Amino acid sequence: MVALDFLVPKVAAMEIPLLNDVIVILGLSFLVILISNRLRVPAIIGFLITGMIFGPHLVGLIRNVHEVQLLAEIGVVLLLFTIGMEFSLESFLSIKRTVLLGGSAQVGVMVAAGAVAAYFSGMSVNQSVFVGFILALSSTAIVLKLLDQRAEIGTPHGRTSLGVLIFQDIVVVPMILLTPLLAGKSEHFGMALAISLGKGVGVIGLTIFLARWLVPRVLFQAARLRDQEVFLIAVALIGFGVAWLTHQVGLSAALGAFLAGLIVSESEYSHRALGAIIPFRDLFTSLFFVSVGMLLNVATIIDAPLVIPAIALAVIAVKICAGCAAAMILGAPLRTSVLVGFALCQVGEFSFILSQSGVEAGLLDEESYQMFLAVSIISMMATPFILMASPGISGLLSRIPLPKRLLDGYGQAEGEDGPEALEDHIIIVGFGANGQNLARAAGVSEAPFVIIEMNPDTVRKKRAEGLPIFYGDASREAVLEHAGVASARVMVVAITDAAAVRRTVEVARRLNPRLHIIARTLFITEMEPLLNLGADEVIPQEFETSVEIFTRVLAKYMIPWEEIQAFTDEVRADGYQLFRNVEKQGATVCDVAPFMQGLEINSFRVQPGSAAVGKSALELELRKNHDVTLLAIRRGENVIAHPARDQKLETGDVVVLFGTLDRMTAAAALFEAA
Repeated sequence: MVALDFLVPKVAAMEIPLLNDVIVILGLSFLVILISNRLRVPAIIGFLITGMIFGPHLVGLIRNVHEVQLLAEIGVVLLLFTIGMEFSLESFLSIKRTVLLGGSAQVGVMVAAGAVAAYFSGMSVNQSVFVGFILALSSTAIVLKLLDQRAEIGTPHGRTSLGVLIFQDIVVVPMILLTPLLAGKSEHFGMALAISLGKGVGVIGLTIFLARWLVPRVLFQAARLRDQEVFLIAVALIGFGVAWLTHQVGLSAALGAFLAGLIVSESEYSHRALGAIIPFRDLFTSLFFVSVGMLLNVATIIDAPLVIPAIALAVIAVKICAGCAAAMILGAPLRTSVLVGFALCQVGEFSFILSQSGVEAGLLDEESYQMFLAVSIISMMATPFILMASPGISGLLSRIPLPKRLLDGYGQAEGEDGPEALEDHIIIVGFGANGQNLARAAGVSEAPFVIIEMNPDTVRKKRAEGLPIFYGDASREAVLEHAGVASARVMVVAITDAAAVRRTVEVARRLNPRLHIIARTLFITEMEPLLNLGADEVIPQEFETSVEIFTRVLAKYMIPWEEIQAFTDEVRADGYQLFRNVEKQGATVCDVAPFMQGLEINSFRVQPGSAAVGKSALELELRKNHDVTLLAIRRGENVIAHPARDQKLETGDVVVLFGTLDRMTAAAALFEAA
C-alpha cells in the first residue's frame, strides 16, 4: 500500500505535452470557427493564423510542432480517404487522361517557370530546378475541402482539378528521389526511379484486387455483426492500412488513403463508412491547417513586408496560368480552364515535406526556407477568396472576343457539326442522370431535343450512338445559339456547377425572352438568384428529395393520397419553405394522422373449402361482425379495386383488408381451409 501511495503523486504529476497542445489547439479552433462564421471568413484562414500566432515562433502556446504535425498527417490521410469514397474507382478511371496529360502539363509548366525565375534571382541551376519542384505542387487538402464545401467536385473544373492533384501526389515521389541527385549526393538514380515506378504499379494492381474481391467481403462480415464499433474499426483498418502500405513502398500516404477510399467506394457499405469517418476527418484536418501555420516564423514577413507579398502574388499568378494551360491542353473551354487555374493557385502541403528534404540536402538555407513558407501560407490563405471570386472573373474573361477555339476549347470531336435546324425543341444542358432520363423521355414521346455536354468522351460516345449531342459550354452565347436557343420552347439546365447554371440561365433568357427555362440546383438557397435571372422553374435537389421522403412517410400512415398531394402542392406554392407554419382550415394531414395509429392493411388468400368461398363481404358481415373493410380483391393477374358489396369470393382470391391487427387476425379464420 505504501508503494502505491508513493507512486500516485508521481503519476498525478506526470505531464503529457502533446495533450496540452491538443487541448490548446482544439480550444483555439473552436473560437476560430465561431469568429469565422460571424465574419463569414473561411475557417481555413483562421486555422492558419492560429498556428502562426500561437505557434513556437510568436506566442509559444503550442511547442511540440513535430508531434502536432504527425497528428495533422492523419487529417490529410482521412481527408483523402473520404474524397476517395465519394469519388469511386469508376470515376477515377474515367479521368485517367486528365491525370496523366493534364497533370504532367501543369507540373511541367510550373517547374519550368519556377526554375527560370529562381535562376534569374541568383540561384544555381540545381537549386532553381528544386524551387520549381516545390512551387509546382498544389494543396490537395485545401482544394478538395473547398470544392467539397461548394459541391463542385463533380463539375468539369472540379474533376480536372482533382486529376491534376492526383498526378501531383504521385509525382512528388520522383521529386523526392531527385532531391539528393540535385544536391550531388545520390548515385544510381535511374535504378531507384525504376524501382519506385514498379512499386507504384504494384500498389495500383493491389488496389484493384482489394476493391473487387477482398474488401467487400471484409465489410460484409463487419456489417453483419451489426456492431458500429466493429464496422468503424474495419473501415479505419482499410484506410490506414493502404496508406501505410503506400508509404512503406515510398509513395505518398495521402495517395494510399485516396486509393483506399476508392476501394471502399466499390462496396455497398460506402455511405455508412463515409458517415463514420467524416467527424474524425474534420477534427484532424483542423490540426493540419494549424500545424502549417506553426511552421512559419512571422518575423520573416515583418522583415520584408513588401517583398514577400509581391513574390506570393507572382507565384499565384504563374500557378493560375499553369493550371489554365493544363486544362486548355485537355481541350477544356476558357471558362473551365480559368476555374482550374484559380483552384490550383496555391502551394501545397507536400511542398513542405519536399522543402524539408531540400533543407537537409543543402538546396535551401534557413532564410530561403522561411521565405518559401511565408509565400506558401499567403497563397493558401488567399485561395478561399480567389475561389469565391473565380466564377465572376471567368465569366468576364469568357465574354472577351477571343478566337472561338480558345473560348469553346478543343474537346469538340473532329468534323463535328452543329445540330440540325430545329423548331420548338428542348435544349438539355448536361448529360448526367437527369439529362439522360429527360433525353430518354423526349425520345419516347418523339419531342425534338438537343443536348449540350462538357465531357468530350461522353459526346463522342453518344454521338456515335446517334444522339443529337454536341460539346460546348452552355454559359456562352455562341454555344446556345448553336443549339437553336432562339427557336427552342424549353431549356432544362441539369448541371452541378452553380455558377455555370446562373450564367446559362441569364444568357438564355437574354437570347430568348419566350423560352421556358427549368433549372436544377443542389441547394434551396440558389432558387431566388436563379428566378431573378430569368428561370421559370427551379428544382432544388435537396427539397425534391425531402418531398419524396415525406410523401412516402405519410402514405405509410394511410393518409389519403389527395390530402398528401394537396399538402405537397401547398409546400411548393409557398416557395419551397417546407418548415414554415401555415394555418389551415378544415382537416389536414396533422389532424388525421393521430386517428390512423394502430390501423394496418393486410392480405389473406381464400383457401379451398373456407367459409368465404362463394360469399360476398356483405354475407360474411366483415364490417358488422369483424370491424374490417374489404379494400380490394386480387384474382389471378387482375385486381378488383373497391369491390361491390355483393362481389362473390372464389378459391385462390387474395383479399386486402383494412383495420386493426387484432380484428384482422380474428377475421382471418374466414379464409382458412375448413
